[in-house]
Amino acid sequence: MTINQISVLVENRAGAVAEIISVLAEKKINIYAVNMADTPNFGILRFIVSQPDDAKALLEREGFLVSSCKVLAVGLKDLPGGLTKVTKVLTKNGISLEYMYAFISNSENNACVILNTADIEFTEQLLTDAGIPVYGYEIFEKK
Repeated sequence: MTINQISVLVENRAGAVAEIISVLAEKKINIYAVNMADTPNFGILRFIVSQPDDAKALLEREGFLVSSCKVLAVGLKDLPGGLTKVTKVLTKNGISLEYMYAFISNSENNACVILNTADIEFTEQLLTDAGIPVYGYEIFEKK
């Protein structure tokens, strides 16, 4: 199960992230997971949100440069080496991680990461075949 991630190009200046987050908050769009990577002048703010299509359209209307892509929410055991099983499956099959970030979840596995690769559907199949849980939006629902 893939989920939609929204990415926003953000100028590296005071208040830029607050502007984006405020736009989402005003429309009651919940942020489930967030990551920011930066360069000297701009950053990429990545979100998993409650209403990805609405969030993308809203941010575009506000003048932000926005893109979306499919990513995986992967369950892990919350112990030392919990991520190792995932990375070993990917390495064995020649899959390179483009990026990854963690988030708080309601998973019985207690830990989750968002990950992206060049072939997300193949990655999902490999992980599923290896018995590694891949979640949809249900992972973000409050219990």
